Amino acid sequence: MKAVGILLLTHESMGDALIETSRHLLGKISLKVDALAIPPGADIDFAMEATAARIRALDSGAGVLVLTDVFGATPSNVLDRIAPTGVATKRVSGLNLPMLLRVLNYPEQSLADLAQTAEQGGRAGIRID
Repeated sequence: MKAVGILLLTHESMGDALIETSRHLLGKISLKVDALAIPPGADIDFAMEATAARIRALDSGAGVLVLTDVFGATPSNVLDRIAPTGVATKRVSGLNLPMLLRVLNYPEQSLADLAQTAEQGGRAGIRID
């Protein structure tokens, strides 16, 4: 079965922490998931190359969902600047743990559907009491 790959493109090591927490909560993760941290002052050319390489590595033919922490910030902007990878991608910004958990629970979904699931999961995880 071809499944969508998941790339967390974030500031610092936020993505790695979210993946580890997801593993702790879910036990098994059925999707290929990876994180790339782009620290302040990062070499943008290197970040662009690394992002493209991670996208290609995660693709099994169904595309890659890229979850970024903040739209308009460096990690999100790197995605805009990379050369075409030949891989279908969708970006959802505003990454949070509920978003990632929701995505990881639907490995059968298409790239477009999984992007919607990510957005819904992220919103549903926000509560004001």
